[in-house]
Formats: sequence, C-alpha cells, structure tokens
Amino acid sequence: MNGESKIGGYDYSETESKVLDYWEKKKIYEKSVQKNKEGKKYHYLDGPPYTSGAIHIGHAWGKALRDASLRYRRMQGYNCWDTPGFDTHGLPIEVAVEKKLGIQNKQEIVEKFGLKNFIDECQKFAIEQMEPMKKRRKRDSSTRARRQ
Repeated sequence: MNGESKIGGYDYSETESKVLDYWEKKKIYEKSVQKNKEGKKYHYLDGPPYTSGAIHIGHAWGKALRDASLRYRRMQGYNCWDTPGFDTHGLPIEVAVEKKLGIQNKQEIVEKFGLKNFIDECQKFAIEQMEPMKKRRKRDSSTRARRQ
C-alpha cells in the first residue's frame, strides 16, 4: 500500500500495534493454551516454509487458514499441538545462496568456494532469514507464532 497505513481516517497499523500489545500483555495465547490443557489432543503438523526469503502471500494465506483451524479447535476445547517450525535446509536455500554468491553451477561450489564454506554460508543464510519470518508471522496473527 505504498507504505501508507491509513484507509480513509482509520489507521490500521496503530490498531494492529495496540491489539498485538494487548495480546502480549494479557497473555491471551498462553491463556487459550492453558484453558484446554486437559482437553482432547489435536495435532496438526504443517509443512514449514523454507527460510530462503521473505514470507510471500502464499505463506501468509496458508498460515492464516491453519491459524483459523487451530483457533476453531481451541474454541471447541481441544488441546492443540501447534509448534511452528522452519525448513532450514534443502534446494531452495542452496539456490538462494548460489544466487547471492554469484555461483553459476554446482562445480563452482567445490572448486572456487569450497563445500564446507558453502554449507556454512547456507546455514548462516537460513538463520538470518528466519528472524524476519518470525516477526511477520506474529503480525499476521498466527497464534502459533507466539511460541517461537
């Protein structure tokens, strides 16, 4: 939205900030978990996003749907297992690091950069990408982001 946070006279970023602060101060997520700790268990394991870049609309949409499902189950009294995670390995990470380093083919990894150096760079990249994703999840009102 071009950096704007108002629609008409309504400042949604201010409201968002107030709601997130309220949830944090009042420990709303923790209370919702505690309330159902003796309830029937509900496990939902979703595939975590690769930490190969910023969260895109597909991630946000999927997380919003899963979040709604978990909230619904909690309202029904279920004890929901909802630990979020990240996929910090694999081809998407490698491709992102190759692009960052200007590597043109797999042979360059071994001959010019070194395999150990490349692996270290991939790990570093994945961890660096994780922090902004955690913050974004929290803003997208994912209850599961509260446990990170």
